[in-house]
Amino acid sequence: MTTVSAARHHLHGSPGGGTFRPGPDERIAHVVAEALGPARTVLDSDSLPGPGTSRLPFGDGTFDAAMMLCNARRVSDTLSRLRELRRVTRGPVVLLAADPARVRGFWLNRYAPEVLAVEARRHPPIADLTTALGGSAEVRSVPIPLDCTDTFDEAYYGRPEKLLDPAARQAGSAWSFVDDRVREEFDTNLRRELRSGEWDERFGHLRGRPVYEGSLVIVRATP
Repeated sequence: MTTVSAARHHLHGSPGGGTFRPGPDERIAHVVAEALGPARTVLDSDSLPGPGTSRLPFGDGTFDAAMMLCNARRVSDTLSRLRELRRVTRGPVVLLAADPARVRGFWLNRYAPEVLAVEARRHPPIADLTTALGGSAEVRSVPIPLDCTDTFDEAYYGRPEKLLDPAARQAGSAWSFVDDRVREEFDTNLRRELRSGEWDERFGHLRGRPVYEGSLVIVRATP
């Protein structure tokens, strides 16, 4: 259950909800698998039916570990679900989350600040997540590889041309919360600065950076 392939399967099968939408990239799944440790029974929160506010049908301390992909779509009931995960888990609860305090540090903020403002509002502060889980928590950045195969904005940190594709942007639902003007201005301004070389003058060093540490974090909480 705690192999990389298991973590990859669970994360890939989870429904996406925001610009943060990790899943099929094996390297990110490996980080989750490492955090789960030697647990033999792992509760995958994203496979559970019903709203996050529902009481889970398990006894206290049933599972060795639990994992959750903190999607923005479920931000309203995330904290309730986390408290339930803590109740039914005797070991670590592992979250893959976006830190809203770090969202605006991405270069996209120059071209579409409205999108990142939406994204930051849709994720609970990391302190709220750790408080809901109680016990002791470790929070660390998840390195995003340059050739990341996941579909969230920061996955294209060194490949800005990818975000000119509307299909790539549609993978992040924060884009759906802004109007056409924002999307059109983003496209126009990014294209202009790529042609002029201004993007590369400001951010070109990212094209060769093997990994990027942005808002994607892993939270590991133990009782």
